[in-house]
Amino acid sequence: MKKLIEKIVTKPGRPGMVGDGFRVFNYIPGANIPQQRISPFLLLDFNAEYDFGPSDHIRGVDVHPHKGFETVTIAYKGSIAHHDSSGNSGIINSGDVQWMTAGDGILHKEYHEETFSKTGGPFEMVQLWVNLPKKDKSTPAHYQALTADGMGKVELPDQAGIVNVIAGNLNGVAGPAETYTPLNLFDIKLNEGGELNTSITAGHNTALLVVNGSIEVNGEIAGEHSFVLFENKGEEIQIKANQKSVILLLSGEPINEPIVSYGPFVMNTEQEIHQAIDDFNSGKFGVLN
Repeated sequence: MKKLIEKIVTKPGRPGMVGDGFRVFNYIPGANIPQQRISPFLLLDFNAEYDFGPSDHIRGVDVHPHKGFETVTIAYKGSIAHHDSSGNSGIINSGDVQWMTAGDGILHKEYHEETFSKTGGPFEMVQLWVNLPKKDKSTPAHYQALTADGMGKVELPDQAGIVNVIAGNLNGVAGPAETYTPLNLFDIKLNEGGELNTSITAGHNTALLVVNGSIEVNGEIAGEHSFVLFENKGEEIQIKANQKSVILLLSGEPINEPIVSYGPFVMNTEQEIHQAIDDFNSGKFGVLN
């Protein structure tokens, strides 16, 4: 049985700036998609392709805390660097993914990589926030550096395209990301006329973002930058590209726990939020200049 489509959301009218380096359209929860409805996903920001131009000033987001969830940054175009209060740092380029588990708390900053910042050029990325269940919110902060060549690769028949499996499993091919709850994250690249048929567990909260191009999904047209939210009925998803297209498909088993968020802290109770703020103010997240 095909997964029914609950709604197709077009690109929000105006982007917002995150720091001075990320010009994003917010789909979760901004497109009237409550966090519980799309759990375990808490946020989806999409920096549609944009050329910031060359700059001697490195654009980005300065030091900020996170606690209680994971951030997943997917680079499509451009280069992003990061540092954190645990001494970790890294750079992701096109096709790479930075998967940060904030867990018990961390200070973090991310920005355009220095050489890219000086030369400028197309910049395109997605950032997801993925919730952690209560039992894992106190896990020590850590990273998974997922490179483009380390993704699970599914070559589609008839030269239809390729799927980079970031997390979960597509047609027997597993992605490299280790997750705390069952979820799938697929970077799908289809040639014009290319098709992908797959099956997603009926109970998963499931959606896709048309990063580029235009597709027909389960009989309905989804244009460029559309966000498709599926009902929790049926399993089959059929995607056909009307033109060369890039699609991000995400699905996950819901975490059926309370969500209480305050800025960069996501916990289960108000008391835990107050404790997170106290921990941050008392320096328990470390130091980052």
